[in-house]
Amino acid sequence: MKRRGTIILLVTIVIASVLGIYYLYVKDQEDPVTYETELASEQTIIKETVATGSIVPKEEISIKPNISGVIEKIYVEAGDYVKAGDLIADIKVVPNVSSLTSAKNNIASQRTAVETAKLAYENQTAIYNRQKELFDKGVIAANEFDLAQNAYNNALQNYRQQQVALQGATQNYDIIRTGTTAGLGQYANTNVRATVSGMVLDVPVKEGNQVIEANNFNEGTPIALLADVDKMIFEGKVDESEVGKIKEGLPLEITVGAYDNKRFDAVLDYIAPKGVAENGAIQFAIKGTLKQNDDNSFVRAGLSANASIILDKATQVLAIKEALVQYDQDTQKPYVEVETGDQQFEKREVELGLSNGIYVEVKSGVSKTDKIKVWNALKPVAGAGNYGR
Repeated sequence: MKRRGTIILLVTIVIASVLGIYYLYVKDQEDPVTYETELASEQTIIKETVATGSIVPKEEISIKPNISGVIEKIYVEAGDYVKAGDLIADIKVVPNVSSLTSAKNNIASQRTAVETAKLAYENQTAIYNRQKELFDKGVIAANEFDLAQNAYNNALQNYRQQQVALQGATQNYDIIRTGTTAGLGQYANTNVRATVSGMVLDVPVKEGNQVIEANNFNEGTPIALLADVDKMIFEGKVDESEVGKIKEGLPLEITVGAYDNKRFDAVLDYIAPKGVAENGAIQFAIKGTLKQNDDNSFVRAGLSANASIILDKATQVLAIKEALVQYDQDTQKPYVEVETGDQQFEKREVELGLSNGIYVEVKSGVSKTDKIKVWNALKPVAGAGNYGR
């Protein structure tokens, strides 16, 4: 029994030895792995956040009539350039019967008042002439003549006032009936004119449409929308998680998809002090003024756009990919491994700067010529005689 057990043990040892030798032989025939390396490079690193919105004019002016009526003629269309004072439309007045009757009755009353004032004036003129003749002859005292003269002056003033009132009543009647009156043609309410210079963005009315005047009780009917298209702004919104990172004066890069993602430079000049809840998140409105383009390209109002808000920027700095950086487990300081020989690497601490999530600025620790170990890119190399760390 002891002999059989010894034989079995020896056979087991021999088999294990053969298997071990075979395993080492196979492993020795396998190709070892090698780490690829990358060089640092000069990059322009931009840290940014993105807001969505649209391109709109900085100021839009809505032209509204000062009198109600019907559009008789329109002289402009969307896309036209106008100057302040240019004629936009003519309005045909449709008089209110009640107002027209009241104005007509007012004219009759004023005519009666004028006739009455005229008779009083003529009577006082006769009295004044008689008193003056007696005063010149020394028949009456100066006090009596002064009374006659004052009465004459008052009668004359009242007569003139009633004439002016009659003229005003007549003009008011003409304005109610036609929208204008003699002597006020250039100021006629029936002529709607541009109040500013700019481009006509929209003409929301047509000839024959009724319009309502703008007053304290009614906003009035818009006839045309004007804007200076050389002064455009970006209007958008940012999430509450990003609003703390931005401030007025930061540069913007506006991308307009309609123009093959052409970029326009702008400056952030407004951040809303109060957010608005939208779809369960708080959004803050922002505005940025577009800079004048060198090519004077026309940017249409209302186009959708994205704004990249430049939080920080490092131009042409030495940078490496973020994936090359490791962190020490004890000190949490960043480091990379630099090749010192064939697949031999040494650990080097680095000082990092600005990052955009792909590349990170390296302020110190490596140079352009250092070959930096790529941790996650492994491939076998035939014939290599050693292993990388």
